[in-house]
Amino acid sequence: MWNLFHLKSIEVILVSVEEYVGIVIGTGSAMSIVDPLLGENDGKVAVIDKDEPGGICLTRGCIPSKNLLYPADLVREIEKAQKFGITAPVNKIDFNQVMERMRSHIDPEIRSIERGLSGSEALDYYREPAEFVEPYTLKVGGQRIRSDLILLCTGSKPLIPPIEGIEEVDYLTSRSVLELETRPSSLIIVGGGYIGVEYAHFFSSMGTDVTVVEMKPRILPRAEPEISRLAEEKMKRYMDVSTGRRAVEIRGGPSGEKELVTVEDGGKDKDIFSAEEIMIASGRAPNTDLLNPKAGGIETDEDGWIKVDERLETSQEGVWALGDALGRHMFKHAANYEARVVYRNAILNRETEVDYHAVPRAIFGHPKVASVGMGEAEAVERYGKEEIAIGSQKYENTAKGEAMGVEDYFVKIIVKRDSGKILGAHIVGPQAPILIQEIVNLMYTEDGNFDPIREGMHIHPALSEVVERAFFNLTSVDHYHHHLNRN
Repeated sequence: MWNLFHLKSIEVILVSVEEYVGIVIGTGSAMSIVDPLLGENDGKVAVIDKDEPGGICLTRGCIPSKNLLYPADLVREIEKAQKFGITAPVNKIDFNQVMERMRSHIDPEIRSIERGLSGSEALDYYREPAEFVEPYTLKVGGQRIRSDLILLCTGSKPLIPPIEGIEEVDYLTSRSVLELETRPSSLIIVGGGYIGVEYAHFFSSMGTDVTVVEMKPRILPRAEPEISRLAEEKMKRYMDVSTGRRAVEIRGGPSGEKELVTVEDGGKDKDIFSAEEIMIASGRAPNTDLLNPKAGGIETDEDGWIKVDERLETSQEGVWALGDALGRHMFKHAANYEARVVYRNAILNRETEVDYHAVPRAIFGHPKVASVGMGEAEAVERYGKEEIAIGSQKYENTAKGEAMGVEDYFVKIIVKRDSGKILGAHIVGPQAPILIQEIVNLMYTEDGNFDPIREGMHIHPALSEVVERAFFNLTSVDHYHHHLNRN
């Protein structure tokens, strides 16, 4: 195919445009659609990724971070062994070995994907940024490519807040932190969301003096308030946590350390924190500044996230988006689910609407936190306080929890009184990401009723009983909070 392009308003040349049966931007979850796309069409697919192939999860997100967090979990387990009559001190932590182990797991996967993409005759693999020049047409390097079917799985990047002096001082992000070979002796983490909390757990377990600075009144601001408070209380045993403080300046300190200047949220009271390194973990930002979506007829919201309808199609017919690019649920499992929706709609021509009523969320810090569905405030707003019931159970009040010597951790569930439909669940404590799954699966049944948990046998003594018993302790919202305040 040939298009006319004007140069300097007077010259006219012919520029070739490569035609594809599909264009996929990003090598994360959208890659699951490539094989069926090729199976349904004759022709090639263009796959574009300016970064290492494999998507954020593999290259710089959940997979490398969980490889680091497991050794951190081991450290905390060993430290509490004395409580059970076992003397097992942590004599040495080889930080470099921990980091190299993580990289040794990730790098071969990346290279394998790279070989598969580069060696496939059915694909053209572009390792450069792509931008729209007109609807359905993109520029990649010096090449223009076109397709009537485009999948945008463009991911996200660390959000860097407008802090004075930040461009003059080296700082870490969730990406660059994976390149460390030497453990910092002290570290300030700006942001108390899931990324900040997980890396606070990792570095504090490795022996770094960690300070978490969060702008909101509490860390994990999206968690249930009582879970957030408990998590902060437990974390303070291993690190400093400062909430309600906004970072306004980063600068070099007199002793060679870096200083973070903060002010009280809503006020002018300054406080200065100093450390060897500063990590910015204040959220994620879209990559659409590189994509130039407007030229492709693709609408974005005021923050730059791609707008889609209930079928995950953008404002331009035949162009679909999923994963972090939407700015909705930035989890690999959510992106995998969205890829299935896009496959059904874009390839099989179905009318499948996306459903986010039970997106599980997990934070692999210390303690671990997991949740699914509505929080209490949302449930009350939607149905009214009298229409919902809350159940709770402490770990320590089960045989397994008592044997483990855990204290204060609990399960909280929210249900509709009349139907028994599960609206949400929230867990803080050991194995929370595993325990939540029993509830998640029920929320995907036709009626989402909790009866199978109450009627099904639960192994005794096993930690899963803490979930079972929460559903036997249903009470009113007021009674739940009365009991909570007493404790």
